[in-house]
Amino acid sequence: MKNKWSCLAIACLATLLLSLDLTVLHLALPRLVTDLGANSTQLLWIGDMYGFALAGLLVTMGNLGDRIGRKRLLLIGAAAFGAASVVTAYAPNAELLIAARALLGVAGATIMPSTLSIVRNVFTEPGERTAAIGIWSGMSAAGFAIGPVVGGLLLDHFWWGSVFLINVPIMLLVLAGGALVLPESRNPHAGRPDLVSVVLSFAGVVTAVYAIKEAAHQGLEHADVLVAGAAGILLLGLFVWRQTRLREPLIDVRLFRRRAFSASIVTNLLAIFTMSAMMLLFGWYLQLVLGWSPLQAGLAQLPGGLSGAVGGILAAKLIHRIGRNGVVALGLAMNAGAFLYYSTLGPSLNYLVLLPVMIIGGVGIGFTFTVNNDNVLATAPRERAGAAAAVSETAFELGGALGIAILGTVLNTAYQSNLQLPTGLPSADSARESIAGAVSTAATLPPQQADQLMRAAQTAFIEGLHMTALVTAALLAIVTLLALIGLRGVPKVIPEEVLTHA
Repeated sequence: MKNKWSCLAIACLATLLLSLDLTVLHLALPRLVTDLGANSTQLLWIGDMYGFALAGLLVTMGNLGDRIGRKRLLLIGAAAFGAASVVTAYAPNAELLIAARALLGVAGATIMPSTLSIVRNVFTEPGERTAAIGIWSGMSAAGFAIGPVVGGLLLDHFWWGSVFLINVPIMLLVLAGGALVLPESRNPHAGRPDLVSVVLSFAGVVTAVYAIKEAAHQGLEHADVLVAGAAGILLLGLFVWRQTRLREPLIDVRLFRRRAFSASIVTNLLAIFTMSAMMLLFGWYLQLVLGWSPLQAGLAQLPGGLSGAVGGILAAKLIHRIGRNGVVALGLAMNAGAFLYYSTLGPSLNYLVLLPVMIIGGVGIGFTFTVNNDNVLATAPRERAGAAAAVSETAFELGGALGIAILGTVLNTAYQSNLQLPTGLPSADSARESIAGAVSTAATLPPQQADQLMRAAQTAFIEGLHMTALVTAALLAIVTLLALIGLRGVPKVIPEEVLTHA
C-alpha cells in the first residue's frame, strides 16, 4: 500500500492527542477551584471521569470497530472528540465539566483501539509492522510527557479551557487526513454484538478501576472500596464466562491460550504498574521537594518521555539480535536500574546526572511496550485486531491505576512513618497525610514554623521516595524474569500466514 506511512501518521497523531489529554489537565485543577468553585470531590471526578469512560468502553469499541469498520469508527470518534473538547473548554460549572469529560472518554475509547488495529491491518510485512507499532508506541509515550509541558505553557497565557481547545485543530487534521488516506477494514464474519457482554464489560472495568483509585485515596478499609472491588471481580468473571459461550464474543478468550498473547498482556500490565510510579515520584519530588514550577517539572521529565519514541523505533532492529523476550527483558532491566538510581535522590539534584538515567528508562519503556503490543496484535487474527488492541489498552489502564494506588500507598505509608513534626504546631493532621498537605499547612504558619515543617516533610518524603523506588526496582526485576520465561520461544519474525491461521 503506497499510503501506509501516511496512515501511520494519522494514527500516531490521534494517539498523541489521546495520551496528551490524559495528563494535560493536571496543572489546570487548581484553576478549577477558583473559576468553577469545584470542591475536592468534584475535582477527583473531573480528573478521573475521562479515564473511567475510556477504560470501561475500550473492549466494546474495539469490537465495534471490527464489526462496522475501523476507519468509520475512528472518524466518528474524532468528530465526537473535537465536539466534546469544545463543550469541555466552555463548561460553565463543575457538573457539566464532569459530563463533558465523560463524553471525551467515550470518544477516546473509539479512537484508541481503532488506531492500533488500523496499523495492524495496513502493515502486513512483519518487520514493517513491528517498526510501525514501535513508532505508534513512542508517540503514545511522548504524549504523556508533552501533556504537562503544553498545559503549563497554555495556562501561563490563557484560561483553563485552552488545554482542551488545542484538541480541535488536531482532530480536524485527523478527520481530513483519515478520510483521504485510511483504508477501511472490518471483520467480514462478525455477528450481532452481545449487549449483555457490553454491560458486563463496561460495569466490570469501571467498578474495578473505581475501587483501585478510591483505595489509593481513602484506603482499603472503607466499605465502598470493598464493595466496588468485589463487584468488579464478579462482573469481569461473569464477562469472561459469557465469552466462552457465545459464537461471536466481544473477546475470543481462546487468544489467552497463546503464550505470546497472554504473556505480553500480563507483562504490559505489570510493567505499566511499576512505571506509573515514575510520574508519581517525579511530579511531587520536583515540585514539592526541589520547589520547581509545574512547567519546569514538565520540561525536566520531557526527555524521558520522548526517548520512549526512540526505544520504539530501535526495538524492531533489536528483535533480530536478541529475540522478542530479550528486548522486553532488556527494557524492563533498564528501568529497574533507573529506579535503583532514583532511590538515591536527595534534597538537591544534579539534573545533568539525572538526565541520562531518565533517557535510559524511557528507551527501555519503548522497548517493552513496542514488542508487547506487536506480540498481542501479531498473535490475534486480523479480523479481530480491534478487540485484541482493546484488551492491550485495557490492561494498560488497569495497570496504571493499580500502580498509582499501590505504589502511592507505599510512598504515603513510608512518608507517614518517617515524619517527625516539630513541636508546637497548631494543627498538623493534613501535614501527616501527605507532603501536599504539609505544603498547605505551611502556608498558614509563621515563616519559622513553616520552614521547620517543610524540612521535616521533605525529609520524610525523600525516605518514602527511596522505599518506593526500591520496591519498584525489585518488582521490575521480577517482571524481567517473567518476560524472559513467558516470551521464550516466540519467533523473532511471525509470518502473516501464521497470524491468520494460528
